[in-house]
Amino acid sequence: MSGDDGSDDDWFESALDDEDGDSEQTDTDDTSATQPESDAEEPTSADTGPFAADSDESDSSGGDSPFDDDGGTPFNEESDSSPFDDGGDDPFNSGGSEAPDTDAGSSGDDGGGLFDDDFATAFESAGSGGGDSDSGFEEEFESDIPRVDVGIEGLDQMIQGGIPRRHLIVTIGSAGTGKTTFGLQFLHHGLRNGENAVFLTLEQSHDAILDTASERGWGFEEYEEQGQLAIVDLDPVEMANSLDNIRGELPALIEKFDADRLVLDSVSLLEMMYDDQSRRRTEVFDFTRSLKQAGVTTMLVSEASESNPFASRHGIIEYLTDAVFILQYVRSDTGETRLAVEIQKIRNANHSRETKPYEITNDGISVYQQANIF
Repeated sequence: MSGDDGSDDDWFESALDDEDGDSEQTDTDDTSATQPESDAEEPTSADTGPFAADSDESDSSGGDSPFDDDGGTPFNEESDSSPFDDGGDDPFNSGGSEAPDTDAGSSGDDGGGLFDDDFATAFESAGSGGGDSDSGFEEEFESDIPRVDVGIEGLDQMIQGGIPRRHLIVTIGSAGTGKTTFGLQFLHHGLRNGENAVFLTLEQSHDAILDTASERGWGFEEYEEQGQLAIVDLDPVEMANSLDNIRGELPALIEKFDADRLVLDSVSLLEMMYDDQSRRRTEVFDFTRSLKQAGVTTMLVSEASESNPFASRHGIIEYLTDAVFILQYVRSDTGETRLAVEIQKIRNANHSRETKPYEITNDGISVYQQANIF
């Protein structure tokens, strides 16, 4: 991928050009490897693309975006408040039943949307398709909040009622614990139930993701052709450089695609782009806020800290999300090593506090809910 400092679209164009070069072309033109056969009009300009925000909702000057540079931020050094304070309102508390606002304008200054020619093409190509357990809960959990299952056997039984819809989830783990598989399985469960899904990867290519899913028989190619799935591989450096525009336009694009689930693999690479801790907090905070605004159930993948397997690499993302899953290695005195999962928190949901073993098979991840670690 190109690292040119030209227009904000360059890195998305390179991403899709690489994808087109590596994928087999069927009966489609050269503009998209997975362009569906539909009557959708081809975008003629940045202002009339299929995913461009409506003219009365988008303003090239930035509008009233919560991410404008001249706006306040909870991380300003002169501010007395912080979203990490114990007191005050939690900016990520989604206990209310009101859906988040999905109106988003472009924050770009070049007159064109960052995604109009590239990121939007990936969405356009995908279309806009329209138990018994020992968890210890004695009473049935009642809630008016819409909920979703993760889609991992055993783990869903550890969560009474499921994860509240539109919540932000983070899966934290060290290398080899199955973080990417965890995210893909989360998407597959939604796709199998007729939901639309988006996979944003900063680590692997589009084809590598399809291959991983194909090995487990999840048929992501078919979901792409049916318009249920969009897979976009991004360069982390270019994403960091264009993060302001992404924050402004991503919610509107997700709404246009009618996405129900989204996975970003991984947020750690995005955090590593900022050497200054204060700026890192600000950027990650604003990015998670934009995802919340998009109204999609989102799973972020994060590397674990080298010194603490129960914390993320930079110790930020777990405070900005509504649910935290910890994937870890557990070693006994005899030298036996097993994989184990722990639910650290889920807002607005009851869940087991136990640590349970799991394994990664050809069918994905399975949690042994009735077993114990050693």
